[in-house]
Amino acid sequence: MNDPITSTANPPFLEIQKATVEINGNRILKDLSLVINSNEQTAIIGPNGSGKSTLIKLLTRQLYAMEPEDGPPPVRVFGKELWNVEELRSQMGIVSDLMQKDFLNNIRFGKIRGLNVVLSGFYSSFGLFPHQEITKKMREKAYSILEQLESEYLAGYILNEMSTGEVQRVLIARALVTEPRVMVLDEPTTGLDIVARQQCMSQIRKIAKEGTTIILVTHHIDEIFPEIERIILLRDGNIAFDGPKEHVFTSQNLSYVYNHPLKLAKHNNFYRIQPER
Repeated sequence: MNDPITSTANPPFLEIQKATVEINGNRILKDLSLVINSNEQTAIIGPNGSGKSTLIKLLTRQLYAMEPEDGPPPVRVFGKELWNVEELRSQMGIVSDLMQKDFLNNIRFGKIRGLNVVLSGFYSSFGLFPHQEITKKMREKAYSILEQLESEYLAGYILNEMSTGEVQRVLIARALVTEPRVMVLDEPTTGLDIVARQQCMSQIRKIAKEGTTIILVTHHIDEIFPEIERIILLRDGNIAFDGPKEHVFTSQNLSYVYNHPLKLAKHNNFYRIQPER
């Protein structure tokens, strides 16, 4: 179990102490405590209904934990309880399947060009608006990020004419444009084919190598790339196991959280579930 929230000169990225989240009368997270430090590459894994998405919404301030009667606030991000969401998202890049759907399902935003999607990251907005000033420096930065992701050709493409993998690359560029301290990736390869999935994870791994803290939420065991140092396994709205990858990521622990016998295999520093014989 992680230590309670403490005040330090360099606070952790995320501090949660006994957080409970209820949605429609159902307790999704139950007295969950967790500390994630900056520069700590972390993967969060668990079955459907284990609380993964709720935990991510808690740290991105889309949901709030129940307030305790006394004691410290249940959630702090970068040492602060209260944030202006736009300011927070300049320090924390977010890429999720839900974000992709929000862009594509809205006709106006679906017709936006790739470069403008990336530029919208400066304002944490879904699209660009007349009152938002876009400078030459911003445009240069957006192009530079697309180039780093080998996706500069997408600058002029219409979003809803791109492949799912191309949309995801543009959204990753959008998240990176403010040079965030942390990238939160919630099921980043959902809907991608095998090639696009591999390309996406290669880009994420490159970002981690360059020093950005990655918080990866995934169903796919083979997406746990070698730079991931810490594994958090969720079950029934709380943390079942948490710690260094080599200690926590075991067949026994995975079998417990998924309530099914699973055999974990490792090859060239990557993991996979070994098929039953």
